[in-house]
Amino acid sequence: MRYISCLLAAGLCIGCLFVKAQSAEDSVKATVNQLFTAMKDADPVALQATFADSAILQTIVTGKDGRTSVRTEPIPDFAKQIGKLPKGAADERIQFDVIKIDGALAMVWAPYSFYYNGQLNHCGADSFQLVRIDGKWKIVYIIDTRRKHLCE
Repeated sequence: MRYISCLLAAGLCIGCLFVKAQSAEDSVKATVNQLFTAMKDADPVALQATFADSAILQTIVTGKDGRTSVRTEPIPDFAKQIGKLPKGAADERIQFDVIKIDGALAMVWAPYSFYYNGQLNHCGADSFQLVRIDGKWKIVYIIDTRRKHLCE
């Protein structure tokens, strides 16, 4: 019996060598990817779960007069809009360009292309700020740019 216990313990230790722990960068990416999966699935509950309670969502917009301004949208309103879409309609595809982490603070810079019902609608860059709260990364701030030209 002791021999079997030793073999089991050795097997577990060897197995541990092949398991890769998720890095902080991987877990930040996972949170951001959960946001976009929730958008694509039109799941407002899963979408809101990626955000901290005090999160801010902003977009840089250029008016017809050429003036730049910042539009703020409450997260619950955004989630409600996403929940009204057909599943698969909102498909934001990002590229993780820069990720910086210092303790409980993370920053992500991610160029993106946004497809609506399978058609390229606009592109730009997302800037995320995340905080590790109770062991989980939560989005506390997103600001993005949007343009309809020079997208590919």
